[in-house]
Amino acid sequence: MRQKHFEVAIVGAGISGTALFYELAAFSDIKKVALLEKYDGVATLNSSGKGNSQTIHCGDIETNYTLEKAKKVSQVANMPVKYALKYNLEGKYMFAHQKMTLAIGDAEVERIKERYESFKELFPYLEIYDKEKLKQIEPNVVFDANGNERPENIIAIGAQNGQYTTMDFGGVANSLVQNALNLGGDGYEISLSSEVTDMKKVGDTFHIKINDGEVITANYVVVDAGAHSLFLAHKMGYGLHLSTLPVAGSFYFANKRLLNGKVYMVQNDKLPFAALHGDPDILANGNTRFGPTALVIPKLERFHGCSSFFDFLKCLKFDKNVLEVFTNLLKDGDIRSYILRNFLFEVPFINKKEFVKDARKIVPSLSENDLSYAVNFGGVRPQVIDRNKKRLELGEGKISTGEGISFNMTPSPGATSCFETARADMEEICKFLGKNFDEEKFNAEFFG
Repeated sequence: MRQKHFEVAIVGAGISGTALFYELAAFSDIKKVALLEKYDGVATLNSSGKGNSQTIHCGDIETNYTLEKAKKVSQVANMPVKYALKYNLEGKYMFAHQKMTLAIGDAEVERIKERYESFKELFPYLEIYDKEKLKQIEPNVVFDANGNERPENIIAIGAQNGQYTTMDFGGVANSLVQNALNLGGDGYEISLSSEVTDMKKVGDTFHIKINDGEVITANYVVVDAGAHSLFLAHKMGYGLHLSTLPVAGSFYFANKRLLNGKVYMVQNDKLPFAALHGDPDILANGNTRFGPTALVIPKLERFHGCSSFFDFLKCLKFDKNVLEVFTNLLKDGDIRSYILRNFLFEVPFINKKEFVKDARKIVPSLSENDLSYAVNFGGVRPQVIDRNKKRLELGEGKISTGEGISFNMTPSPGATSCFETARADMEEICKFLGKNFDEEKFNAEFFG
């Protein structure tokens, strides 16, 4: 790197780290910022288009969101849309598809009808679709392989047009870096293939060792390293009461386009992970992708060998409290069954046979031969365990130390919240360093 000292260093060039890099350049008077990324490209892990569901989550069709949460999420979700429109990313990294939540069976139908009545004021564009309407807009959710209507009572709520639903967050992350470099000038630098191996604070300055060799310094550090954020926090003595439970999501492809838009299923409230959905994949010529599955894995990263296995063991901090959390989860029959089925979804020779049973709830005509396992698709979402409280903490995971360093572990709702996560960090940074945050300019760009 050209410079050795920076006002701010950001560890991790996924969508959250790059959003902060951009916001500091666009809305603060901070002149020297380093963005450090361990791999040779931007957003190669969970923020890649292959690493997530490519969904802009705004709370309208996600049935695991309460009305109160949806009110907050809907504001956050509009921020990446505003950014993409400003920089002409529509049709390149951002797309509008129809979307819906499909209710199957009398109990789910009644639940969705009630949800529609509660949510239609917040989302006035929401519509309710009976079976006849679904035949027109998503016929493959109605008919089986023989052309017969499925026997269950079904309805859906959703939107047909005008709503941005889909985003290649990896592409957006690369855009954020380029725009930050343009806005920030020579003081803004990105360093790829730069793994942070150690950090320590000396006086008021953080010393960051890269690749066990080069050292840079910074007055403030933000760690946006996904599941490795807690690993780095532990190395510095922060968040030692927390453990991480890495949950990997996998996907399956159909060999053709079966759906015109996103079709979500109704969430089982007992399950802490997202319900199955299907949609046209923007990286696969619109072929339908089903998922995600949810499998607890002993690694902090997927598809990068076994090195993160040992990092996971250090992060787990296994003790009787962690064991009690696992035991309580497995006591619930629904969760036990869910964990077993998701394990089977990863086992060769039987995985497609098992997965198609669930995917047929969305597309009844789907056959095992229509599906292929999406190789190298999927990411890791670190769920945080509070060992003191003996519970799994769902939602956002963040450690704000008040000492010039913070760690973001699991933003909620995922990549959609990147600009809001960055805004909170930027406010904290500016306050700590005595710098200025141009809130008026920020609000004009994202909420104007």
